[in-house]
Amino acid sequence: MSPPVAPAGWSRWLVPPAALSVHLSIGQAYAWSVFKPPLESALGLSGTQSALPFQLGIVMLGLSAAFGGTLVERNGPRWAMTVALICFSSGFLLSALGAATEQYWLIVLGYGFVGGIGLGIGYISPVSTLIKWFPDRPGMATGIAIMGFGGGALIASPWSAQMLESFGSDSSGIAMAFLVHGLSYSVFMLLGVLLVRVPRTEKPVGGAPSAFDGPQVSARNAVRTPQFWCLWVVLCMNVTAGIGILEKAAPMITDFFKNTSTPVSVSAAAGFVALLSAANMAGRIGWSSTSDLIGRKNIYRLYLGAGALMYGLIALAGDSSKPLFILCALVILSFYGGGFATIPAYLKDLFGTYQVGAIHGRLLTAWSTAGVLGPLIVNWIADRQEEAGKDGSSLYTMSLFIMIGLLAVGFVANELVRPVHPRHHVPAPESKEKEAADVQRQQSA
Repeated sequence: MSPPVAPAGWSRWLVPPAALSVHLSIGQAYAWSVFKPPLESALGLSGTQSALPFQLGIVMLGLSAAFGGTLVERNGPRWAMTVALICFSSGFLLSALGAATEQYWLIVLGYGFVGGIGLGIGYISPVSTLIKWFPDRPGMATGIAIMGFGGGALIASPWSAQMLESFGSDSSGIAMAFLVHGLSYSVFMLLGVLLVRVPRTEKPVGGAPSAFDGPQVSARNAVRTPQFWCLWVVLCMNVTAGIGILEKAAPMITDFFKNTSTPVSVSAAAGFVALLSAANMAGRIGWSSTSDLIGRKNIYRLYLGAGALMYGLIALAGDSSKPLFILCALVILSFYGGGFATIPAYLKDLFGTYQVGAIHGRLLTAWSTAGVLGPLIVNWIADRQEEAGKDGSSLYTMSLFIMIGLLAVGFVANELVRPVHPRHHVPAPESKEKEAADVQRQQSA
């Protein structure tokens, strides 16, 4: 499937909606928790077992993005979005079959493995194209799309809950909900497949910035640079800090204020989770757009430095101020989302657009690592503190200080980022043509 080149006069503002249709769909992954209690009840699963499809999906997201990034660059966004559509929708259909037959391994295989491949390929499918269309505002462009991944749960969560209420929360009702998801998302993602276009390669007239200006670095060369690994650490530390709160948000706020005169109810904790999702989504477009104005290194100084400050305020305040806890958590989650949305533009600044999608895919292995590391730190320490007889905010104090340390590591890694050495650059097309002409002249002489 050859990449569709935009005809003359094609509006670049048609590309973000194409990307958004894919990211809003695969963003359903953040709403998996809606299916956990019904699955546990209907199939007799433990909490750990019911989390397995989501965990495998996130692991496959990172792996498929890393190994499939080069294919995405080579075959173009339409091919990638088509693969994402097929895998993500098929994952739901397999899960529907697994729920209907009460074969949980089919749900793990469908949603976790097959659907996870769709997550990874779909996540990186529009990134390179958006950056090429918006060389003047790459942070804003990628922020629009990646905002969809953060906001997908805001649509999927109530929608899934309503379906389970209508169809029932037994195995057949869950199967029907999975089936509707698979069919609906396939139609919605198809809009992106049909709408996406790649820009023409010629330089714009009138001195306008081009996506093809500046140094270009291949994915193979990028992973050999210290800049790539500095950014890997930056992303891993930022995501670890954010996901540490996101994964345990409801029980954390409940535990924090359990011993106060105004404990947090279950419904209020659910509202807190919704607020965090909104902050996550808003940060993706807001902070990434800001990075176009103040620069990528400066915005990550904010994410990592101010993020450490927010964690410090939570740790020091303890259960003394509920508004302060909520405000700091919202800021941290906005940085979490902003970090995801800004990293493609940071990669473009350092490595160019030549294979930025493939480079981004390889960098997302940091997300897979953080997805395990963040929850492990918070949950393991909370369990150990509880065994030691502690409760309330003291369950999380050590975790909060560890997050401050991790963000400090990320801050240092960001400061170490420098322009990529020219030896890693891919020769410009005109340079290659000149070299070929020189060789030909020498041979004919």
